Amino acid sequence: MGSLVLTDLYASVITDDGELEIIKGVSLVIESGTTHAVMGPNGSGKSTLAYVIAGHPKYRVTSGSITLDGADVLGMSVDARARAGLFLAMQYPVEVPGVSVSNFLRTSVTAVRGEAPKLRTWVKEMKEAMGALQMDASFAERNVNEGFSGGEKKRHEILQLSLLNPKFAILDETDSGLDVDALRTVSEGVNAFRRQSDAGVLLITHYTRILQYIKPDFVHVFIDGRIVQSGGTDLANSLESEGYEQFAPASA
Repeated sequence: MGSLVLTDLYASVITDDGELEIIKGVSLVIESGTTHAVMGPNGSGKSTLAYVIAGHPKYRVTSGSITLDGADVLGMSVDARARAGLFLAMQYPVEVPGVSVSNFLRTSVTAVRGEAPKLRTWVKEMKEAMGALQMDASFAERNVNEGFSGGEKKRHEILQLSLLNPKFAILDETDSGLDVDALRTVSEGVNAFRRQSDAGVLLITHYTRILQYIKPDFVHVFIDGRIVQSGGTDLANSLESEGYEQFAPASA
């Protein structure tokens, strides 16, 4: 069993006016094979938490630690974190003009696996993964995220997840901007990944609708840069009926 462990983590965003503390003492243990849902209102710091784990240079850890199977994540470069088994599906995937989806995915897989997959094997593997996400074969020749709809961008993120097969996946608001059909397809892609691997998943979301398809083992309420309460699916149901205001006093 592996683990991704955050211990008393504090982090700030670097701005033109100095540093602003966003993450304020987060401790969380994600074991292999478990799914954790982090839920909170806009501006609570959920996405910042995801970016800090992934190593975005805009954020600086001021205190605490992150370890992956006992190894110091904070001492790793961004690409080293990916090779160690961390994956981030971004809320707003960026466009990469001039780079096809096929080339991007094969280059990424080569970097993570340490060797390039044989072309014939790779084409079969990619087509099967795309088919599972109901993606047309022509998608592979398009430039990365250029002109993609919101649903296409999220399908592409889950396609990367499937092919890279990380130890721990951080899904930052994967349900954002998806219609009902796209949400179901993307969720099925995440569930297929969970079934075929022993990975841990950190699912960041505003709403409970994605939890109808992806069932978490643990739910955490995130307010003002802190986890203020943890529980199971009953906690998510409480958020659906009563909102986040019930937890506001706990963040003071």
